[in-house]
Amino acid sequence: MSNLERDPVELLCPPEAAHGPAVEVLDYREVPLGGPRAMPVRRTLPQRGRTTIGAWCFADHYGPDDVAATGGMVVPPHPHTGLQTVSWLFEGEIEHRDSTGSHELVRPGGVNLMTAGRGISHSEVSTPATSRLHGVQLWVALPDASRYVGPFFEHADTTPFQLGDATVRVFVGELAGGELGEAADAPSAPVTVFSPLLGAQVDLPAGGTVDVPLDPGFEHGVLVDAGPAHVEVGGADAATEVAWSQLAYLGTGHDRVRLRADADPVRVVLLGGVPFGEELVMWWNFIGRSHDEVVEFRRRWQSDVIDRNDPDGPFGTVAGYDGRPLPAPDLPTVRLKPRR
Repeated sequence: MSNLERDPVELLCPPEAAHGPAVEVLDYREVPLGGPRAMPVRRTLPQRGRTTIGAWCFADHYGPDDVAATGGMVVPPHPHTGLQTVSWLFEGEIEHRDSTGSHELVRPGGVNLMTAGRGISHSEVSTPATSRLHGVQLWVALPDASRYVGPFFEHADTTPFQLGDATVRVFVGELAGGELGEAADAPSAPVTVFSPLLGAQVDLPAGGTVDVPLDPGFEHGVLVDAGPAHVEVGGADAATEVAWSQLAYLGTGHDRVRLRADADPVRVVLLGGVPFGEELVMWWNFIGRSHDEVVEFRRRWQSDVIDRNDPDGPFGTVAGYDGRPLPAPDLPTVRLKPRR
């Protein structure tokens, strides 16, 4: 998914401390996702005070969205560098095309992971069969040693398994803990990552409770899709209520998290990873390490793709998309200043 803000903020993302309150609740801001009717998305990462959770650096939550009212998702070809995109749906269907030649449908239960590396472009459009669209779009920052890898695309179906009262699907990485019994062969996803990560969907029926094992070396986020969810980690005096679309941040040092549903069913997306110890520069759809590097990414996109000077350049072309690619917004008039 593209960041379609007309004036995207350029962020310096310093390595962050992975400690603080046992459960820190982060609210979202609403961002229109382009088009004349502008499908809204709710963004919880990045934001002031918390720009990454592990290598997870971007989280958009959208829907349930009435496609007839909003026009659904129509994101023309746009570029990425230095990251992976993870598309995960609860309802609907999205057609993905990219400059590696990949053409795939994103459906509930299947994960689409696209590695941009040194440069890729792609489009995302909800299909005519989709009446409701509902899911999350996530980005993963690539560590410096891997951020110039050649671009590639992967799709994998996931297997649900029971954990206590919950149904769990792991779509990135693997679930910690050796107490999963018959589910021992299910809590991992066969997609490529470049740092230790976890991404999972956890569904609880009304009145249900589950203790999810965590890797104590990870920090975690609990993004609530349906709720509220009650989140509790060791040492807390009581559970913290986390409302719909909010993100609960858990620092390192926890070996499990208890999730509880009261009167309503709960669905959360659980994200985790080793604290990301590198400074990032994020602007529009690019992740780099300096202001000048991001300026050069933009220049190449505008020159090679928008101005058609080199269709075989690092961002390539998206075959099969009927329309023009997205031009980049104007750069800020001043050099990057840290936001901490």
